[in-house]
Amino acid sequence: MRLIFKRTTSRLILALTFVVAAVTGVSAYLIAQSQEQALLDEMVTAADQLSQGIRAATWHAMRADRRSDAYAIMDAIAREQGIASIRFFNKEGLVTFSTDPHAAERVDKNAEACFLCHERDVPLVHIQAPSRARLFEGADGSRKLAIVTPIYNEASCSTAACHAHPPDQRVLGVLDVAMGTEGVDKQRAAIVRNAVWSAVVATLLMAAFIIFLTRRLVSVPLRELIRGTQAVAEMDLDRRIDIHTRDELGELAAAFNIMASRLQSALGEISDFTRALEDRVAERTRQLGVAQSKLVQADRLSSLGQLAASVAHEINNPIAGVLNFAMLMERLLTDQGVPPERLADFRRYVRAICEETARVGRIVSDLLAFSRQSSPRRMDGDLNAIVRQTAALVGHKLDLASVRLELKLADDLPPVPCDASQVQQVVINLLMNAAEATPRDGLVEVSTRLMQGPERVELVVRDSGVGIPKESLARIFDPFFTTKEEGKGVGLGLAVVYGIVQGHAGSIDVVSAPGSGTTFTVSLPLVTPEKPAADDLGGILG
Repeated sequence: MRLIFKRTTSRLILALTFVVAAVTGVSAYLIAQSQEQALLDEMVTAADQLSQGIRAATWHAMRADRRSDAYAIMDAIAREQGIASIRFFNKEGLVTFSTDPHAAERVDKNAEACFLCHERDVPLVHIQAPSRARLFEGADGSRKLAIVTPIYNEASCSTAACHAHPPDQRVLGVLDVAMGTEGVDKQRAAIVRNAVWSAVVATLLMAAFIIFLTRRLVSVPLRELIRGTQAVAEMDLDRRIDIHTRDELGELAAAFNIMASRLQSALGEISDFTRALEDRVAERTRQLGVAQSKLVQADRLSSLGQLAASVAHEINNPIAGVLNFAMLMERLLTDQGVPPERLADFRRYVRAICEETARVGRIVSDLLAFSRQSSPRRMDGDLNAIVRQTAALVGHKLDLASVRLELKLADDLPPVPCDASQVQQVVINLLMNAAEATPRDGLVEVSTRLMQGPERVELVVRDSGVGIPKESLARIFDPFFTTKEEGKGVGLGLAVVYGIVQGHAGSIDVVSAPGSGTTFTVSLPLVTPEKPAADDLGGILG
């Protein structure tokens, strides 16, 4: 029901019906009132005629001073149907005759119909009948209509032998006739009933016409407009609104159809433009693909050349040392062998050759580890256990460097899906870098923690070393980039760490400043990704 009255046509029908009902009701009320007033006017006229008739009938008896005859005439008339009472009172208000035995003996001049005549210093004499009539409620509760008729002092009365009325006395008394309004009340009730039924029938008929016309002229076009707008909202631009009236709704439908047609044309042009743009984008993409392939190939050649230069540089130094020490050893050798006094130098040269050869081996191992990074074999691993094992492995090296190691591992850390050997390599590289960057009696702190949203674990390695310059932070994960002194590294350790972390779909961040130490934060997810993250470093040698 509430949905029905939310519709515009329903509210319009309801409003128009209410207006029609109000107008019809007011009209019926006014008609009933006018008809009732007409009935009352007719009754007043009849009562005035009756009063005039009584006055004429009793004139001769009153003139001859036969009061009993006059009273008998009035008493006989009072017995007629519809007449309630007849009374006569003089100018002082004393009732001299009344057919109602319960009537008062004196009339109040300030009440009833007397007030109109006696409200002035000089009482009025000639008053129209409607002004002399009054409606009142009798003792039995029924309505009465009474009219007063003055008895004038005619010339024949003032000169008669039986009367002593001076000529200047205009009014001798007042005749008051009261009539019942039962007939008028019945007719009024019938008029009211007829008016009510007429109003109801007229309202229903008008409501039916309003509903019919509103639905035909408003509701149907509005529904057609709604269906058209819904079709446009669903991109059905072929739909047209079928309204051909000459009113505002017809103009709205025509404007809507024009809009839909123009929108359809515009969408067609946009579609054509989109297809042409897609073709251009496809062509540009193809051209960019070709250019990218060439750039990748050129980048690989450049990287390969950089790699070859770096490897050649790094290997050339220890090889040159080996060659120099070998030449020195050759000079020391004689046919009898190594002179005893030069035996210590010979041994020193042999140790140097071994160290330089081991250095070449480390360079080659780092290069192989960098170029042969494999996809991690994930299994649930205990990150805290991996950190403890790694700390035990490199602990003696930290002791030799006089660096203190402190572990702050989170309790109840959940298992991490990872390749334990690769994660151990990450921890080793970070710990060794921290130890090499930390001065003697410094501190290296390793901690683990569980993070929320999304759930992941973090490995944090913090040192109290010299820090990394700001200009070098952006390159520390690049292969062959190092901030260490010549001969202490080839710059592949952090590149390997970065590749392993990326292979585990994790991330690594670094915060450092000169003189404030360095903090590496490795974040590993607790949920194994569907596809491993691509290694963006192994392709250098691809």
